[in-house]
Amino acid sequence: MSSITPLVQSVDWLALAPPTLTAAVALVVLVADLFLPVARKPLLGWIATAGLALAALLLLPLLGGDRRTFCLPAHPDVCSYVADPFALVIQFLVLGGALLTALLSIDTVKDQGLPTGEYWFLLLSSAAGAALLPASRDLATLVIALEVASLPAFALVGLRRGDRLSSEAALKFFLSSVAATAVMLLGVSFLYAATGSLHLSRVAHALTALPDPRLATLASAGVALTLVGFAFKTAAAPFHFWVPDTYVGAPLPIAGYLSVVGKAVGFSGLILVTVQGFPSYADVWGPALAVLAALTMTVGNVAAVRQDPRRAHSAVRLLAWSSVGQAGYLLVPIAAAGYTRDPAHAIGSTVAYALMYAAVNLGAFAVAALVARTSPANRITDYRGLYARRPLAALAMGFFLLCLAGLPPGIIGLFAKVTVFSVAVDAGLAWLAVIMAVNVVIALYYYLKWTTVLFRGAEAVPGAAPAEQQPPRAGIPAPLATAIALATVLGIALSGAPQLVLRFASGALL
Repeated sequence: MSSITPLVQSVDWLALAPPTLTAAVALVVLVADLFLPVARKPLLGWIATAGLALAALLLLPLLGGDRRTFCLPAHPDVCSYVADPFALVIQFLVLGGALLTALLSIDTVKDQGLPTGEYWFLLLSSAAGAALLPASRDLATLVIALEVASLPAFALVGLRRGDRLSSEAALKFFLSSVAATAVMLLGVSFLYAATGSLHLSRVAHALTALPDPRLATLASAGVALTLVGFAFKTAAAPFHFWVPDTYVGAPLPIAGYLSVVGKAVGFSGLILVTVQGFPSYADVWGPALAVLAALTMTVGNVAAVRQDPRRAHSAVRLLAWSSVGQAGYLLVPIAAAGYTRDPAHAIGSTVAYALMYAAVNLGAFAVAALVARTSPANRITDYRGLYARRPLAALAMGFFLLCLAGLPPGIIGLFAKVTVFSVAVDAGLAWLAVIMAVNVVIALYYYLKWTTVLFRGAEAVPGAAPAEQQPPRAGIPAPLATAIALATVLGIALSGAPQLVLRFASGALL
């Protein structure tokens, strides 16, 4: 009698705990919303925040291990979910970013009258998908995780009912993301047809020796389409057109969430498919990503310089274009991985830069949310004299902007940029390193210009009484103050001990 391969396998629930708990809390919040009276609805925000904090703590038992689950019975090393160091670091970034977003959102939900249960359910659902993605090791799970992270984000962007900017932003975000998903799914289907597998390790092995030239052509098309799909998700130029309007139309906490967690999702997926799925096509995706990196950082920084500080929402637009420029820097080590024999070390620089960027960029959005409470138009000129009104907030914002610029006292920003620059030089991409250096200088202009605005005296308004010269000062809500304080403390700690982050750049995470 022939043996039957068992279809039931054990599941490592501890490895799955962070994204699973996040999804479970999302369901709890959704159900609780049906029974809580209106006066008690703010409790849902604290439940969501506590759930994200607990999910992040569940990463601690996984440190130092390489846990796998959903593996093929005959091949225990071929798995769909792997909690390795790369996955854990990105999950920490995702859950930490979602936690700061939750703190920013508690008062935003109340002040803007957003539907409470729906907001927290969508945010937690998106965070669950984002936490699942870096541990995914087959193309099907990657696509599903990417869509679980993206689909709730569409609704979050357009959740301000009756707001034209919000509706337009959600529509642009939705159409661009759907187009990216369609292209990516077509590429995945081509790869499956050519290799007969969806697991990244098996796809990588099959791509090295395709027996039929027609299959090789199909596989090449699949690789190209999959990379184009992820380029949309990372907001790489020329697939970045949705970013400024989406950030302006979204609630400010969601704009910050997209700039950090959304990018972490796109870049971790791009790293997995290139380094683990398509290493034999490094001579194709390496140069392509290098060109994308150069184009993305240049487009983002030049557009940021051109922002009119008097235009409505110019502060958020500048942060949006800045995030496009920062995406170009994040692409550099991934491109360099295509030119080196040890790509696992190269992508560590992307992870190190992403950790720095996440802390300080969410901090900048937190201060922007504070300013928006008294100046809803959120112009850069509204930050004039912020030091006189709120000295601690102005100092924090100045520190965040200097970190993004890579200037002292934002030492972590400087070290992260030097790390990315050195990776490009070591990989023989001197031309890309030069373009990056030029873009860093361009970015200095608008970061320093905004920083100086914080410490200037408030502009006089002709005919206004002295008391009317400045926006009215209101108290800072405790959750918002906590988010700003956490981001500031984290940025200062990383600047004081940059090795906490930069050690990822010297080690192999995959």
